[in-house]
Amino acid sequence: MNRVRIIAVTNQKGGVGKTTTSINLSACLAAEGKKVLVIDADQQGNTTSGLGLDKNALDRTVYNIMLGEATIDDVKQTTCVENLEIVPANISLTGAEIELIGKERREFILKEEIDKVKDNYEFIIIDCPPSLNLITINALTAADTVLVPIQCEYFALEGLEQLLHTINLVKKRLNRHLEIEGVVFTMFDARTNLSLQVVEEVKRSLGKNVYRTIIPRNVRLGESPSHGLPIHLYDPKSKGAESYALLAEEVMEKEWN
Repeated sequence: MNRVRIIAVTNQKGGVGKTTTSINLSACLAAEGKKVLVIDADQQGNTTSGLGLDKNALDRTVYNIMLGEATIDDVKQTTCVENLEIVPANISLTGAEIELIGKERREFILKEEIDKVKDNYEFIIIDCPPSLNLITINALTAADTVLVPIQCEYFALEGLEQLLHTINLVKKRLNRHLEIEGVVFTMFDARTNLSLQVVEEVKRSLGKNVYRTIIPRNVRLGESPSHGLPIHLYDPKSKGAESYALLAEEVMEKEWN
């Protein structure tokens, strides 16, 4: 069996398609027969509800893992997608940071828990919160690589520079193996010159770390989370479903490199 790949999906800017990417990349990898665990590390719990779970009715979540009250095996749940399990989250995660003040090795909590189960999976995808907090640091410390969704808009590069700085800090101090998995463009609108300019500028800055697949603006993609379904189940013929299937293929190709 291949070594598991642990990918943190993050961007310190909100509204860039981070959760949409976590849900649909995980689901498309699972649809290809890969064993996948998605960890919802965002207190909004949108990955949890986007995969069909009632986030407000959960007894245990990632919060209990962070506090040492439960393991991943205790908390994980099956989803509507075969081969895909989830460690869910909800608003309770908000309090974790304060409760962990002063705790030793608090940046390594998630890594140590993932280490216990990682041999059961081929991919572990972590959906990070849209801010730099202790939970994000835990995710970056646990991950092999960082996948960065970027919305094709004017301020996209500004957020990217901050994020690259954070990744370098984590690499220096907590996880020397951390690498950039790649940037994926989201909410792309081919009708605007700005979208094309942003793509060209990021490619110039990052070169080979940019995925070929570009996720378009797509109404069906926006609708699917409210039905608790990933796009390949909600509307398999939509542009969004096609794009995430292609992204999953690109991600899988990388494992052989």
